[in-house]
Amino acid sequence: MRERGRTRRLMGLSARTGGAMLKTRLGGQADWRALGEALFEGLSELKGPAMKMAQMMSQWDDLLPPDLADELARLQRQADPMPWPRIHEALELQYGDIHTYFTEVEETPFASASMGQVHKAMTHEGEAVVLKVQYPGLADVLENDLKQLRRIMSLGRWFKVPQARLDALFEELAAGLRDELDYQAEANALARYRERYQSDPRLVIPEPLFALSGQHVLAMSYVSGTPLRELENAEDALRQRVAATLADWITQELFTFGELHADPHAGNFAADEQGRLIIYDFGAVIPVPEGRLNAMMQLLDATLAHDPMAMDEAMANMGGRQGQGAPLSLYCEAAECIAPLFEPGEQDLSDVRVHRRLRELSPKVWAAMDRLQPPADTLLLSRALNGHYWNLMRLKARLNMHERIQPLLAWARSNSH
Repeated sequence: MRERGRTRRLMGLSARTGGAMLKTRLGGQADWRALGEALFEGLSELKGPAMKMAQMMSQWDDLLPPDLADELARLQRQADPMPWPRIHEALELQYGDIHTYFTEVEETPFASASMGQVHKAMTHEGEAVVLKVQYPGLADVLENDLKQLRRIMSLGRWFKVPQARLDALFEELAAGLRDELDYQAEANALARYRERYQSDPRLVIPEPLFALSGQHVLAMSYVSGTPLRELENAEDALRQRVAATLADWITQELFTFGELHADPHAGNFAADEQGRLIIYDFGAVIPVPEGRLNAMMQLLDATLAHDPMAMDEAMANMGGRQGQGAPLSLYCEAAECIAPLFEPGEQDLSDVRVHRRLRELSPKVWAAMDRLQPPADTLLLSRALNGHYWNLMRLKARLNMHERIQPLLAWARSNSH
């Protein structure tokens, strides 16, 4: 009965979303604020894949209607936690009598998300640990939720997105969500990253506690820090230090190790008292093939050169073009928006003028969807990069992007010959 009720709720939210999109497509004015409020209330309660997808969408707030983006963004920071009795149920499923392992488990979580929430606990040895607890029954409803998400994504056909492209995007999203339920893989990722960055004094990664972890619970050492979203009003020197570390780490991940942390939720990052960057969550780590990196850098190179024909060629090489007639004027406008971030010298990534221009450009991107498509195998990659960028923006980062990007562009040029 519970699963049928969940399905009805998701179908209702899907219908409401589709109605707003259809109204807009027909030239009407949708109430995006009301839709956003309904989605927040429904998805905050339901949790799971649908909430995860909405959180992803909220990070693309330069493409969404502002009122809808504002409401969905609340899912990143205000989602209601699951009641303690349900979490206790999941802990008992993992441990049996939890007092065999812990003297105390705090009933109030200090973090809650779409697929689970985090509780602090104390072992009998006096060690403070955190328990990432998967919501009870989530694995059982995952596939049914994904069916409903497929229906929602099918609305993209109204914006001239081909069905084959929608199917490919859905499969990538579904694979990512299934991976997030694999807590053993996340524990292994924690261990791998701790070893990888053990000599980097700017990074802190919690230790996975394999003896206390299992299918439904991931245990790790407790590392105290100030969440990234609370650093917005911190001292400038601290913000710039954390921002530089974050930017360096993302670059190293991509170009040295061919991987990327693909869940840039602001709650997954913090800073400790020494100004080191703490990375808490490794539920989504994706491989990034060298060929994909090379194609992305060639597109950026063409963009910074304000060369629309080269931009179109790069988009085609990435699988991001279809139909007749390259949207050359759109490429030119995109280059005008993006190039200022990479001019010589220090650039303020929180400059609202840049984001205003990108938001003004988004309706033109949607209008060109019959010719311009997101590459089908880069949904998680583009979402992750966009999310990391917005975290840098929240930190009011000032970075010399021109200097940072030059060796990467040179690498891409050498690979293109």
